[in-house]
Amino acid sequence: MQWIKEVYKTEKPIIAMCHLQAMPGDPYYDSKSGMKGVLDKARHDLLALQKGGVDAIIFSNEFSLPYLTKVKAETIVSMGRVIGELMDEISVPFGVNVLWDPAGTLDLAVATGAKFVREIFSGVYASDFGLWNTNFGEVARHRKRIGADDVKLLFNIVPEAAKYLAERDIQQIAKTTIFNCRPDALCVSGLTAGAETDSEILKKVKDVSEDTPVFANTGCRLNNIEKQLSVADGAIVGTTFKVDGKFENPVDVNRVKEFMDVVKNYRKNLN
Repeated sequence: MQWIKEVYKTEKPIIAMCHLQAMPGDPYYDSKSGMKGVLDKARHDLLALQKGGVDAIIFSNEFSLPYLTKVKAETIVSMGRVIGELMDEISVPFGVNVLWDPAGTLDLAVATGAKFVREIFSGVYASDFGLWNTNFGEVARHRKRIGADDVKLLFNIVPEAAKYLAERDIQQIAKTTIFNCRPDALCVSGLTAGAETDSEILKKVKDVSEDTPVFANTGCRLNNIEKQLSVADGAIVGTTFKVDGKFENPVDVNRVKEFMDVVKNYRKNLN
């Protein structure tokens, strides 16, 4: 657990999502506003999240729908450009997530200096994106080759829009993932971005995770964040920070501040 405080400078950190717009080559890329439009919206959200008081940020290509499991080079390069241009304005620890490509995510992390990544690293799934296979043994070796040993790995063990091909108990998945893959943290998700993480599933994972931190990965809101943090070691938050709490909208700094005030008051009483 010690690494959490070293990276995020607090217990029970709130890691905010900076959702990047569709990139060149994506079906919904806005060629009229181009990369300037992508950058402008990313800058707005980054600054609003930081002003609102979040502890860290993950940059993800959230609007590259429908997602790939082997992401094109132009997407990763475009994400690198956006983060590079924002670098002087980033004041909190940051991570990256190239949906859903673990090797590409690590490449981007090394290129930008990201401290951590979130990804689907393990498992085989039936998903909206087709048959979704992973190979963490290869990804782990790629990590070694590119010098990403210090990049913390947050494993999403309940992928959104997907289900394990074989019926497996979530506690079994958590135990074997920890034993075989040595994740730095486990993330537990709801069905889609913005869907509440089931608190019972979260607790089941936490009960068997021992020294491995567990994060609530989706659906944390003002009315449930204290409950989720009573179980989880932190939370990854995206949709609830946006105008009217809608996925497609920009970040609303007032919603961020209100949420973080609740979190900070909660953390004061931890000891």
